[in-house]
Parts: sequence; structure tokens; C-alpha cells
Amino acid sequence: MRNLRKLSHRPRPWHADMLLRSFSSAETSTNADADRLYDTIRNLSSTNDLKQYFNSRKIVLSNELVDGVLKRFRFSHGNPLQALEFFRHANRRRGFDHSGFSVDTMLYILGRSRKFDLIWEVLTEMKRTDRSTITPRTMMVVLARVAKVCSVRQTVESFRMFRKFIPEFDTTCFNALLRTLCQEKSMHDARNVYHSLKRDFQPNLQTFNILLSGWKSAEEAENFFEEMKEMGVKPDIVSYNSLVDVYCKGREIDNAYKVVEKMREEDISPDVITYTSIIGGLGLIGQPDKARDVLKEMKEYGCYPDVAAYNAAIRNYCIAKRLGDAYSLLDEMESKGLSPNSTTYNLFFRIFYWSNDLRHSDGLYRRMMDAGCLPNTQSCMFLIKLCKRQENVDFALEIWNDMIQKGFGSYTLVSDVLFDLLCDVGKLAEAEKCFLQMVEKGHKPSNVSFRRIKVLMELANRSEALQNLSEKMRILQS
Repeated sequence: MRNLRKLSHRPRPWHADMLLRSFSSAETSTNADADRLYDTIRNLSSTNDLKQYFNSRKIVLSNELVDGVLKRFRFSHGNPLQALEFFRHANRRRGFDHSGFSVDTMLYILGRSRKFDLIWEVLTEMKRTDRSTITPRTMMVVLARVAKVCSVRQTVESFRMFRKFIPEFDTTCFNALLRTLCQEKSMHDARNVYHSLKRDFQPNLQTFNILLSGWKSAEEAENFFEEMKEMGVKPDIVSYNSLVDVYCKGREIDNAYKVVEKMREEDISPDVITYTSIIGGLGLIGQPDKARDVLKEMKEYGCYPDVAAYNAAIRNYCIAKRLGDAYSLLDEMESKGLSPNSTTYNLFFRIFYWSNDLRHSDGLYRRMMDAGCLPNTQSCMFLIKLCKRQENVDFALEIWNDMIQKGFGSYTLVSDVLFDLLCDVGKLAEAEKCFLQMVEKGHKPSNVSFRRIKVLMELANRSEALQNLSEKMRILQS
């Protein structure tokens, strides 16, 4: 052990430092090449120009370069047809094989643009050149885009079409379909599809864990749980947590505790998710103090509360309007080295909003910012609506300027309320400044807000300023 410790403290050989620098410079070079190539492709006027460009130049293509260019098309919402032509040009290059990443990225770009016919063309091309790049993940990428705009039936039809492309069309693929339906449609749709297709596949633990979450009815969850065991699938911590959660949400705390006991009998230790569900359930039946005791009980079992567990306990006290106890838990969190998140603070902001308490909202906002926790859109809406209700322009503008400088919250949603406030109290210069700040960030104010500012500017005979704002709105709309 002493020799190993000595080795670990030896200075790194000079050639190792050179190797790290060469990797770093190579990565930087690839990123720069991807930027240049993406900009060149994007500025070409047609796919024919793009073909001529590649035919007239010998550009060395690597997987890293192709992946980088396609990634830029994805995140910059570039022209999908230009991306496809580039993808196909690379695929025609002798000795070049697309990575799974580039295939999935290309299909995502096409799916976002609803070019589903082209998706099947690309899959057919990849099946001929390298079928191994088509994986269950590829299927999830495609099905997610289909499910977002098409019906459940069309999504299932697309799933069946993948049988021609994926070598092992098995339970992993079935699970990918169910997960997609849970995310893009509803749990109800996913469960209906499960019952209609389960005879064609062999459901496994992952199948049931996908379907067990989000139950509203304890009876339905119990029946599903029994079906799982009848099929010889042994529940794990995820399965049991789903059952505990549905009991807690249904205020059946005794049944939740029975599940916890059964978990221990099967040598499955309840985790922080289990206890968090119980804390929430105890709050629903009006026992916030007992829920706080659960935080201590967790530690006795070697399971330590996280931010979500504390948030659940704080929520209980906020619902009970016992803010002193809620603040005590907030202090305890920080003393344990846990950083409250925007959800934590929003529990308080909600109470302050409904009680019309701007003074405590102001104090908590400053505590939040001092702690380095940026508000989210919900935080901003509670605060800005409260400012509007009390016509507090100074605090509203302070929040807005923090949003502009630090980049948090939805500019569009918050600006609607802010412009209402500024126009109501006749602060036209401030409204114009906030409008221009928003535009500089690339965000378009709503037409309703613009019309309010326009009316005030017309009344104030500020035609030049109005013309400037109108021009910026026109550019953003186009």
C-alpha cells in the first residue's frame, strides 16, 4: 500500500502532459472544423450547391467531424434537407461509416421537421450499409418524434415497421415503445398498448417498472403488481417504491407501511425515494410532525434525506401554514450541507403570494440569490404577480434585471405581467427599456404587450421610439 501511495504522488511524465495537450488541441481543432463546415453548408442556397461544393473539394471526413456538424444542425435548428444531403454525402464516401450517434441525430432532425418519409428512407439506406447502427435507442428517437404529433395507433404502426430494421426485435424494443408512450402520450395509453402486445413479447422487470409509475388508483396498481408476480417477475426497489407512492397519494399510509415491511422481509432496504413518498403521504393526512420524524428515522436505517425529502417535509408545514417550522427545516437543510433548490423556495413563495406578503417574498428572494440558487419561471411569476398586485415597480425591475443578467426564467411569461404593471403606472421609459433588453436577448414580446406599449407611445407622441419597436417586432416575427 505504501508503494502504491508513493506511485500515486509521482510527478506525471513530461510526455503524458504533451499527450494531454495534443488531445485537447485535437478536440479544439475538430470543433473549429465543425463550426466552419456547418457555416459553409448553412450558407449554401440549395442542395445542388451543396453537392457541387463537396464534389469540388476533398474534405477529409471523420466520425468526430460529421457528428459535430450534425450536432450543430440539431441545436441550431438548421435546414433538415441540408443536413440530410451532408449525411448522405458522408455515407457515400468510400471507407466512411456513420456512427450510431450521427444516425440518431439525423433522424431526430428529420423527425422534428415531421419529414417521416425521409426517416424511413434513411433507415433503409443504413440497413443496406451498416445495420448495426440501428438500435433500440434509434427506435426511441424516431418513435418520440412520431408520438409527439401522431396518434397512439400511428406510433404503434411505426414501432412495428422497425421489425424490418432491428436484428433483435425483442423485449428491449417493446420497453422502448412503452417508455416513449409514457413520456409523449399518457400512462393510460402505455398500459393499453402493453395489454394488446404483451403476448408478442416476454415482459421483464423493466417492462413492469415502466408501467408501474404514476398510478392514480391503488386497486389498479395492486392488480398490476399481482400480474407481475404471476409471470414470475420478482419486484425490486423501483417496483415497491411505485406501490408505496400510489398508497401515499391515496392517503393509505397504513398500506404504504405494510409494503415497507414486506420490502425489509425480502432484504430490500427502503431508499430515500421510499421515505420521501411516506413524508408526502403523512402531510396529506395532516401529520407534518410525524413526517418530520421520518427524516430522523431514515438516518437510523442508514438512509440520509436529500433535498427532495426535505422539500416534502417543508411542503407539509407550508400547507399547514406553520412557516416557522418550515423555515426551521430550511435552516436544517443548509446546516447538513444540502443546497435548497428553486422548488424549495417556491413552496414559500406560493404561501407569500396567496397571503399577499411582499415583504417576506423580498427577503426570501435575496436569501435565494445570496445562496446562489437561481429562481425558475414559477418563482419569477409568484414574485412579479405580487409586485403587480402591490404596484411595486422597483422590486419588479430588480427581478427583471437579474433575469436579464443571469439568464433565468421565461422572459415571455414574466414580461407580460411586467409590461402590464409598467403601463398601468405610466412607466413608459422603463417599459421601452425592458422591451429592448428582451429583444436583445432574442425573445419576442407578446403582441398583447406590444399593443399596450404602442398605445401609450402614440399618446405620448413618441413616434420615433414606436417605429423602432415596431421594426424590431417585425424582424422577430419574420
